[in-house]
Amino acid sequence: MSLKVRVLSALHLALYAGSGGRLGRWVVGMPVLLLTTVGRTTGRRRTVPLTYLEEGDSIVLVASYGGRPRNPDWFENLLASPEVEVRIGPERRPMRARPATPQERARLWPRVIATYDGYRRYQEKTARQIPLVLLSQR
Repeated sequence: MSLKVRVLSALHLALYAGSGGRLGRWVVGMPVLLLTTVGRTTGRRRTVPLTYLEEGDSIVLVASYGGRPRNPDWFENLLASPEVEVRIGPERRPMRARPATPQERARLWPRVIATYDGYRRYQEKTARQIPLVLLSQR
């Protein structure tokens, strides 16, 4: 992870967590949650702030990593261990993560880029297909 991304993520996490979820809940017109995964190599809990969309009873995450050539660490962590914790405001909930199927991604991607066009630009920057993740209640 680049130093810039680490610093911005740490500042956002501190603002969100330090305010009990009252601050830092919106970015680029999208709501923000805190996702906690288990590190695939360290086994330690890792928390990152991420924008999301709601889709029925599920939460949709975008593993864009700003259009970098590889997936973000949080995505790789949830592939290894799909049991995650989500914090939205003061509420914490255990959830199960899974990558969207190709059909789900095809259906959801237009909504993702309609919500924040930056994701379209990130996809144009990278050869990888940016994964979408669905979180559901455990």
